[in-house]
Amino acid sequence: MAEQPVKVAAVSYLNTKPLLYGLTHHPVAREIRLTLDYPSKIADQLIGGSVDLALVPVAILPLLRSFQIVGDYCIGADGPVASVGLFSGVPLDQIRQIYLDYQSRTSVALLKLLCAEFWKIQPRFLDTNEEFLDRIRGTDGGLLIGDRALFQRTRSPYCEDLGAAWKSFTRLPFVFAAWVSNRPLSPGFVREFNAANRLGLDHIEDVVRENPCPWIDLRAYYTRHISYALTAEKRKGLEKFLELLPGAS
Repeated sequence: MAEQPVKVAAVSYLNTKPLLYGLTHHPVAREIRLTLDYPSKIADQLIGGSVDLALVPVAILPLLRSFQIVGDYCIGADGPVASVGLFSGVPLDQIRQIYLDYQSRTSVALLKLLCAEFWKIQPRFLDTNEEFLDRIRGTDGGLLIGDRALFQRTRSPYCEDLGAAWKSFTRLPFVFAAWVSNRPLSPGFVREFNAANRLGLDHIEDVVRENPCPWIDLRAYYTRHISYALTAEKRKGLEKFLELLPGAS
């Protein structure tokens, strides 16, 4: 076990609740110091070295001088993910500009890739640093991730699910976020951390009860949309995404 607490960061979106359940109910909780924030901020913390291990958007991996993917679990999808989408009031080919979710990095990169290579559209992309849900109207679309995306599904007449689009584009699953460390961790700690993740996924019913959500069937979301196992096929999907990122060698 680690002599000093391992500084761990994760998001508190609904999609991470099974993993967080494990980290707070497993004995490994005594070995970590857990903080929560949204994905792009957590990415900055891992890049800057203020945390040791984080559930980060995979688009940041090329920005890390050295890293290791830890354990056998991730935030992934093998088809529709439900909580990452391009929302609009018009069909895809009529969208003129897209507000980009300030909480995201991987999803922004994925959206731009899909627009250029899969959908063959050239909208104007608008960076944001605040909420913009009220601007998703007319020919203005918006990329949303996490809980806000789940809610927006009840409001917008059109939604392009980025997990489904990637699957259609590549025939591979997608990894949105993975547990990544910026320094070596002991094998014993990694085993315990992995077991904690597994514990949460073994208690999905408890997670559903603890996180009531009126606008989505969480049980279906956790078992049909989010795919947590970091399989060999997901690793292939991750490698493909990193190859296609602008600036990749």
